Amino acid sequence: MKNRLAMLAMGILAMASPMFAQGAAPAAAGSSDWRLPMAYLAMGIAAGLCGLGQAKAVASCAEGMARNPGATAAIRFALILGLVFIETLALYTSVITYIAR
Repeated sequence: MKNRLAMLAMGILAMASPMFAQGAAPAAAGSSDWRLPMAYLAMGIAAGLCGLGQAKAVASCAEGMARNPGATAAIRFALILGLVFIETLALYTSVITYIAR
């Protein structure tokens, strides 16, 4: 597992290296800037998938509490922590959308 993770990280770094090597290209006449529409699309996708993830997390939490009422406190803590992580994805995407302007 550790070897696979290392190989994945090396592959991602290898694919990202040409991006850092290229200089900023001047905008051609008549070309449109796609950063803002794509940022808005990403925000919409992230918000929708965050909503689905939160719904699945709450449903699983309710099911877990129903099956084991004694573990309610631990399940509730895990739910809140998971919802925080899910919500940060939407917040980070929102920040990227504002930066793309």
